[in-house]
This record gives sequence, structure tokens and C-alpha cells, in this order.
Amino acid sequence: METANTNLDFSKLTTLTVSIENHIAHIQLSRPEELNSMIPVFWHELPQTVRQIDHESAARVIVISAQGKHFSAGMDLSVFAQMAKDFKGEPARRAERLRRSVLELQDSFNALEQVRMPVLVATHGGVIGGAVDMICAADCRYCTQDTFFTIKETEIGMTADVGTLQRLPNLIPQGLVRELAYTGRNWSAQEALAQGFVNSVFEDQETMLAAVMKIAKKIALNSPMAVAGCKEMINYTRDHNVQDSLTYMATWQSGMFQMPDVHEAMAAQTEKRMPQYAELLDKSSMMTNK
Repeated sequence: METANTNLDFSKLTTLTVSIENHIAHIQLSRPEELNSMIPVFWHELPQTVRQIDHESAARVIVISAQGKHFSAGMDLSVFAQMAKDFKGEPARRAERLRRSVLELQDSFNALEQVRMPVLVATHGGVIGGAVDMICAADCRYCTQDTFFTIKETEIGMTADVGTLQRLPNLIPQGLVRELAYTGRNWSAQEALAQGFVNSVFEDQETMLAAVMKIAKKIALNSPMAVAGCKEMINYTRDHNVQDSLTYMATWQSGMFQMPDVHEAMAAQTEKRMPQYAELLDKSSMMTNK
């Protein structure tokens, strides 16, 4: 593992492998023998990892991929078994506890939206159940030609509850969302591309990762302040009307638009060199002595 920030140590992770190089953090789902199913610890390790990277401003882009035959088989059976143990006791209190559990699971993928840097997901093989919830929260999605997606929860007697049904309608047509959710059928890479769910389809994982890393490198060359602003505005406008979004944009720009990065971009173009931008400040609290 290589990391550009000595404050970060990902060596104790059990479900992920992380490397950081050239401002790009590469997170791999690393339980290939178990099809990268999402065991209980995964739901803590993923959000902690992306938030640590964001907290330390250790990268300008995050790329998520997976080892093995499939991207992820989704929620591991051990999670369902653990939740089943809670279906006892007084109904209201049991329901309140389950609600908190679902919110905790949702937060694991909310983290992908909330971090300041773009998150690019490169998928292959099966992207099943909870894995669809996860990639819907990413900024950009890419896949290999053998990839298939499925909202598997419906077929096992439950409603998908960790983000698919809330985010997917913003990514593809409503009618298709409903068909996929109601049936739980497999959705091919070619269909996902045609409907705009994925940006590109590649022949194999090696080709895909090379291309996605090239995109990540291009993002990392830009001002991290400008890119973070793009992500903030795109996420905001998805959930608000045009006028509210324009007003927020004006307010954001009045404070965040400063000239040093603009001057550096212009100077780099004139001098025919790569621009050099300062990193975003870390997210340490102003209430500490750090």
C-alpha cells in the first residue's frame, strides 16, 4: 500500500485495500473469495475510509473498484442474520432500533456523496443488491461489458432501503427504475449505457481501470477548490429548484471564488506546464489545538 499522507494508516482494514498516489485514492473491495459481499465491518470501513481521505485532504479523486470475479454480491447474509436477532421485544422499541440501523447503513453510502472530492466507481461482473445502492451514490460509474446490475432485494422479500430507490430515479427514467425494482431482473451493461447509468463500457477490467485512472488523473490536475465546488453545486441542484440553486451558487461564489487558482491556471497555460494548486485544507475542527 502506498499513501501520500503519513497521518493515514489503512493497513488494518479487512474488507478494503487502499492506495494513494498522484492525488488519486484507489479503494478496492478486497474479499474476492466471498464475492466482496458486504459483511458488518464493511459498513463501517467504507465510510470511515472515504471520510478519512477527505478529512486529511489526502486525495483529489477517489476511485473504487473490486478484486475477484464480481464487483459485489451485496449485503452479506451475516448482516441479515444479525438484524433478525433484533426482531424481538416490544414492537415500538424494536422498530425504533431498526430505523436507526437502516439510517446507519444509509450513512455508509451517503459518505460517497458528502466527501468533497469526486468518487468514480469501476464495476465488473455482478453488481448486486447493496452494491447498486453504493454505486448510485458515486459521481460517475463505469463498467465492463460482462457487468450486470440487479435490485436483488425485491426477490428476497424486501424493499431496497439503502439509497437505490432514492437516487436511481435521478439517474435513469422513472419507468425503467420501476421495472427494475418491481422485477429484480438483471440489467446489462449495454442497457445501463443506453440509459445513461454508466458513462462507458469497456472490454475488460484492465482496460476499464486504465481508462478510469486516466479520467481521475485529468480531474486531479484541476483546482481541487473548483472541482469541490462543482460537486457541491451539482448535488445541491439535484435536490432544489433552479432559482434556489442559482442563489446558492451566487452565495458560494461570493466567498469561494478567489483569484490565486485562476492566475495559476492562466500562467500554466501561458508557460505550457502543468498547474500547481494548493490542496484543500483538512477538516480538523477549529475548536482543537491542531
